[in-house]
Amino acid sequence: MKLNKYLSIAFAAGLLFLGACSDDEVSYPEGQGIVLETPRTLDLGGSYASFATRFHMKSDAHYTKAGYVISETPNPTIYGSVYEGTVSGDTIKVTIVDLAPQREYHVRAFMSEYKGDVVYSSDFVFTTGEGSLQEQLVHYRGPSYPDYYVDLSGWGNRSQWNLANVHDPSVVKAADGYYYMYQTDASYGNAHVEGGHFHGRRSLDLVNWEYLGGTMPALPEWVVPKLNEIRADMGLGAAAPDENAFGYWAPCVVKVRDDLYRMYYSIVVPGTIDGDNSWGERAFIGMMENSNPADNEGWEDKGYVITNASDKGLDFHVAPDDWANCYYKYNAIDPSVIITDNGEHWMVYGSWNSGIAAVKLNPETGKVAAELGNPWGTDAEIAPYGKLIATRQMGNRWQGSEGPEVIYRDGYYYLFLAYDALDVAYNTRVARSRNIEGPYVDINGTNITDNGGDALPVVTHPYKFANSQGWVGFSHCTVFDDGDGNWFYASQARFPAGVNGNDASNALMMGHVRSIVWTKDGWPLVMPERYGAVPQLAIAEEELIGSWEVIDLAYSYAQMKESGEMTLTADHTVSGGAWDGSSWSYDAQNGILKVGDAELYLKRECDWENAERRATIVFAGLSETTWWGKKTI
Repeated sequence: MKLNKYLSIAFAAGLLFLGACSDDEVSYPEGQGIVLETPRTLDLGGSYASFATRFHMKSDAHYTKAGYVISETPNPTIYGSVYEGTVSGDTIKVTIVDLAPQREYHVRAFMSEYKGDVVYSSDFVFTTGEGSLQEQLVHYRGPSYPDYYVDLSGWGNRSQWNLANVHDPSVVKAADGYYYMYQTDASYGNAHVEGGHFHGRRSLDLVNWEYLGGTMPALPEWVVPKLNEIRADMGLGAAAPDENAFGYWAPCVVKVRDDLYRMYYSIVVPGTIDGDNSWGERAFIGMMENSNPADNEGWEDKGYVITNASDKGLDFHVAPDDWANCYYKYNAIDPSVIITDNGEHWMVYGSWNSGIAAVKLNPETGKVAAELGNPWGTDAEIAPYGKLIATRQMGNRWQGSEGPEVIYRDGYYYLFLAYDALDVAYNTRVARSRNIEGPYVDINGTNITDNGGDALPVVTHPYKFANSQGWVGFSHCTVFDDGDGNWFYASQARFPAGVNGNDASNALMMGHVRSIVWTKDGWPLVMPERYGAVPQLAIAEEELIGSWEVIDLAYSYAQMKESGEMTLTADHTVSGGAWDGSSWSYDAQNGILKVGDAELYLKRECDWENAERRATIVFAGLSETTWWGKKTI
């Protein structure tokens, strides 16, 4: 930020001694002939502020100049940004311009005594007004926290994490106006292990996040007894798994009402069912409740909700590497809970195995509505454990899909899914249905409920813009709105391996929050840059002329899709890239850039690859594939 500065000093022959107000009753510090009161605000806007400060001066004192100093840190001095003041009687007045909207500043009045020191008033703190969108955009600054957070990764630095060390997030907007985020137990270097399980953080603006810590201090008391109850019914002996080896994965938080929040969570039991030649042990989904998520320690455990169900009876001696034939039909992890428009409560859950299941809940208890029998048997016997609603391959138990997230919007239930391995290949898909139990159909008409198949469009994918390391492992999302029709996508994304010579850089997990724009046909487009609260000033056509980076997000397993260049010219033609030689036009009313046969939805976002993280214009669109782009010049 540049400020108009008054830096001239009138030291020369003919020095003008300015008049002053005398006040012999004022207590003057030793050796000082001037005292300044605290500044008071006369007028305040988004990019300017006017102040007045009264001063007192001994009868034999003189001053050579008077003005104000300002900065964003306490107690500014004349060696920073200086504004000349206007003296009228016993008061110094000033109007300071070129300020940033909604920003906190420190200001002090000053006077320079003749043959003496500079005298300052006390530090006065003020915050500029909201200002116009134009003012806000001119002065926009992106978030300053680092993505490569190795130096801040330790537990002792958790107050500085912001969105560092986020994995499998779930977000809810609470009655107090905060967004609360909860997550899988995962962090770079396992720093989180000192703080309990299912860690939380919160934010008022989706940009700056306060770390809250664990919500569950230890393994719930019901888990091992429930495990051994099931094992006894299966004819197996009791297990005593290592408490330190349990997995705490993928919670889902839902607001039932303003004074009731439920968090569904996954507990994964270590070991196998019955030795080396049997399938892995089961998982559980449990539930906690809280009347106020601001009380991070106020989560009360409500116990067991559901566990893995098998359609193979007691035939659990399946080789651990026989992935396509694994023992369980449904894997009890990755819950997503929704309250439908008619007040029904449903949980969608599952990971790999046969696919994704939906089960109805009792709204009063939050538990499964039907009576759960043994979690093994025929399909009919395990029906209370849910109905299969999404699968990539019928009859194959090794799906490569997990992390379901279900939302409702404009008559459709949207089912977001994480595909493939989470280290690099992770990508997000979506399908939709008029009914919570399906059938879910993708944009091409593929019925992933009844027939199986890969859903399209690709919503997120490993990618790389210029001047960055790129992002991989980018999925397992939560999708939420702000109550005013604005929708957001949040997930983790990982650094590729070997960044900065760090062999473990793929374990660096940043939380990514992104805006969603919905197409005319009702399909979600996740923006290519992370949300940074950029002022959404209407985009003018002339702003689109220039160079763009464009990424084709067509699916490519475990490959970062890198950006290419495209230029939009003033004569409405396209130079370079997939649309080279095409024409372009702009629908300003709807914010849609039309290039060739593609409709690209525009938004202002933060350019995270730019060293200054300034604002830019981005687009996302669908035309046989998913397109991402951002303006670079």
